[in-house]
Amino acid sequence: MSMQTRRKESGGSLTETMIAVMLLMVMGAGMTAVFGFCTGTNKSQGEIATRTTEYAQDKMEQLTALSYLDGSTNTTVYPSAPTGGTGLGGVMAGNASVGGTARGAAVLNYVDYLDVNGNLSVTGALYTRQWSITTNAAGNLKTITVVVYASSAQGPGAAPSSTLISMKSNNQ
Repeated sequence: MSMQTRRKESGGSLTETMIAVMLLMVMGAGMTAVFGFCTGTNKSQGEIATRTTEYAQDKMEQLTALSYLDGSTNTTVYPSAPTGGTGLGGVMAGNASVGGTARGAAVLNYVDYLDVNGNLSVTGALYTRQWSITTNAAGNLKTITVVVYASSAQGPGAAPSSTLISMKSNNQ
């Protein structure tokens, strides 16, 4: 084989290899930063979403513990106070509904606010917990809906929320 043929078949030079390695290192460092940001955002969003579910479950347990005809227990405080509230709406005519769960449309006595630690709070609330109670036409079944909204998202995307629905029958 001639010397010219060998040169055409030879591999890349050391300089070309070093440039390729440097480019890969720069790209890898950039991807690591993006990966770290995305992981942190997912973790924060997951924690907030978990808390909204936990707080909705807490309120649902508080409401389902009331008697079917309760119309006076204050459920906006914890533990519930025996008077000063609306309970489960008391005796309601068929297809009646009280409270509300629409975001930003809180109904007095059917909403409470929670701080970052889940404590009832008027100021500095991170979570809004709303509920509604609907009685069927026969008057023997109440549908309880609890929705918890986080006030803001941690990173891109919508703020998490959780919705729980339960039914309570009048077994008298």
